[in-house]
Amino acid sequence: MRRIGPGVAISALLVALVGLAAIWPGLLARADPNAVEPVDALLGPSGAHWFGTDQLGRDVYSRVVHGARVSLFIGVGATAIALLLGCLVGMLAAACGRLVDEILMQITDVLLSFPGLLLSLLVVAVLGPSSTNAAIAIGLSSAPGFARLVRGEALVIRQAGYVRTAVTFGAGRARVHLRHVLPNAFAPLLVLALLSVGAAVIAGSSLSFLGLGPRVPTAEWGSMLAQGKDFLTISWAMAVFPGLAITVTVIAINIVGRDLQRRFEGRHPGGTF
Repeated sequence: MRRIGPGVAISALLVALVGLAAIWPGLLARADPNAVEPVDALLGPSGAHWFGTDQLGRDVYSRVVHGARVSLFIGVGATAIALLLGCLVGMLAAACGRLVDEILMQITDVLLSFPGLLLSLLVVAVLGPSSTNAAIAIGLSSAPGFARLVRGEALVIRQAGYVRTAVTFGAGRARVHLRHVLPNAFAPLLVLALLSVGAAVIAGSSLSFLGLGPRVPTAEWGSMLAQGKDFLTISWAMAVFPGLAITVTVIAINIVGRDLQRRFEGRHPGGTF
């Protein structure tokens, strides 16, 4: 078994810390993230306010900690939606014959030709701005990529010896794909889903930065970054710390995901991701 390097261990610890902040923010930050104190507006980092305060006197550290819940909700929710839809479309394409495969893959290719953020903006414009709608929009825009991957994995696994044996002994097409192909295709996809969470966090923060995320005064990293950019010359901490939260979280998730990817390579019938 490969040893876990210090970089991966630190990254895993950071991911766990962000997860803890999302699940139990009150454990890490006792201050109310929405408590307004005008007399304390735009203060720099100090013992009382570790990350300073914003233009309304709200504690930035508390808002960054509580913002992890919304940002991760968007990232994890979008990835779950993309994975579910991708599995459904990819398995249908692999199992339902050449005509269905060609139709679904043509539609997938058309969707993949559009930038993901553009599709997300279109969906949010139709559904309206909110964290749930942002997750749905990002999930829908990411689903075509997952569908392509699921289809590719399914076509490779379908050629494996144990699958051919099941067919020889009379297993039907639906049983083969649900009992043998899908479970073996799903395991490596979970690793890729972890990598996609980081991209979804960035996409969610981008939508919030543009004002299409959760409504104020909800703490969310992208919206905090958007507010902080207007006060960079007065209070740099307002924008720097939410930006660092996004950067560190995404990098940590990608490092852990890449390490898991290397560990899984060659351990499933597809042979590679």
